[in-house]
Amino acid sequence: MSDDSDSFRCQSGFSSPPCYAAEIAPDYFDPLAVDPAQARDVARWRKAERKRLRAERAALSVEARRGVGEALSRHLRDLLHKGFDGARGMVFSAYWPIKGEPDLRPLMADLHAAGVLVALPLVETKAAPLTFRRWTPETRMVRGDWNIPVPPPEAPEVTPEITLAPLVGWCADGYRLGYGGGYFDRTLAALKPRPFAIGVGFAAARLATIYPQPHDIPLDVILTEEGPAT
Repeated sequence: MSDDSDSFRCQSGFSSPPCYAAEIAPDYFDPLAVDPAQARDVARWRKAERKRLRAERAALSVEARRGVGEALSRHLRDLLHKGFDGARGMVFSAYWPIKGEPDLRPLMADLHAAGVLVALPLVETKAAPLTFRRWTPETRMVRGDWNIPVPPPEAPEVTPEITLAPLVGWCADGYRLGYGGGYFDRTLAALKPRPFAIGVGFAAARLATIYPQPHDIPLDVILTEEGPAT
């Protein structure tokens, strides 16, 4: 998705530049701002935060990560049951865990057994929206972009109605800090109708803001091992 420094530079002809508001309210940020210098600062800050949050995640024990995955699976089951009648017959896009992400593969198998059409995303074309292919526990995976296991080319291509978005970081207004490629935002912008998007990640990865840019798209809900974020 998308990437700040210790301060933002203001380049404006106004006698009182709008970004002076940050001196009064530190959390102030104009999501419609397109100032190139500000965008570069945001990108540097996000890169540093990704590195910090991924290091913290990598330091967790296998047992701690397993506990987070199990708790997230319970919350996801509850959300799907209450909001989508279990999602039976619907296309649900999950993800294959990498880089210390919560492992939800047991949930994927359970949902498949319950009649949910499980899919996985993959990069088929660089800098383009993601493609989604059907997955089952019997699917023989192949190596995709970044060496991530994905369903093979012969697996049916589908369009998700519900999609998970793994989080590196997140903030309470629904914005997601991802790996920086922009693929998920690009995909949400392209899909019509837009799927219900659920961010999943660690409670400790919460940020005050990600300094959203015009291309950032907020998620519908964020879930952590503690439940829906508020």
